[in-house]
Amino acid sequence: MKYTYRDLFDLRDRTAIVTGGLGILGRRFCRGLAEFGANVAVVDLDGEQAQAYADELSGELDVGALGVACDVSDPGSVKAMVGSVVERFGAIDILHNNAASKSKDLDEFFAPFEDYSLDEWRRIMSVNIDGMFLVAQAVGGRMIAQGTGGSIIQTASIYGIMASDKRIYEGSFYLGRQIGNPAVYSASKASVVGLTKYLAAYWADKGIRVNTLTPGGVESGQNDTFKQRYSARIPMGRMAQGEELVGALIYLASDASSYVTGHNLVVDGGLNAW
Repeated sequence: MKYTYRDLFDLRDRTAIVTGGLGILGRRFCRGLAEFGANVAVVDLDGEQAQAYADELSGELDVGALGVACDVSDPGSVKAMVGSVVERFGAIDILHNNAASKSKDLDEFFAPFEDYSLDEWRRIMSVNIDGMFLVAQAVGGRMIAQGTGGSIIQTASIYGIMASDKRIYEGSFYLGRQIGNPAVYSASKASVVGLTKYLAAYWADKGIRVNTLTPGGVESGQNDTFKQRYSARIPMGRMAQGEELVGALIYLASDASSYVTGHNLVVDGGLNAW
């Protein structure tokens, strides 16, 4: 029988959940999965906006799409979200565990390590790692019950596998505000990599593959000072565009990566190679 490699990337008749589906990358991830044929559940805190984006995807791409409100740090909310997706589509084949948080109080979020409050640390961790745990637990359990396996992709960050260079943040602004990289962000994203490896081994005999997608810096409104300093650290000489992460997600979600699990796919323009 002739083998068609193109078909390995086909996601038709599969259902994907994307948490953080309204984010800078989340919207692109949802669209990419839909373009390859998947039904997509756009999951975010704002259910109305999630449904509006789902309607946009279904109208443009002729796929099933559902917007679901969910606080990933709340077990009850996660359980209800999974129930809504299963009720609509019947099964879950792909999870992109992508939601992450920055505090509404950016002064607290970007506070120096020496002054960082435990309450703020716990707020961020409640989404960035507790939320990963809760969603993976609920969706993985559903995949086991279905008996058909699945693919789970969890978003980490380049700062979960290497330290940030604080020199690039001097005079650096994002949407008009001085920025930095707090320890809680790095610690939470490093935890994602560890959770992925654990689950990849734990669920391998269930046919569930679990991998990490680790983006480098994505251009999204940083000032020229930051972009120039960050880009100087990159062998490719520039920050990523959001669209450049989508191909990696499709690979990990699809049968093209059928023998890949426990892997951390780093998309960073070569930053961690230097």
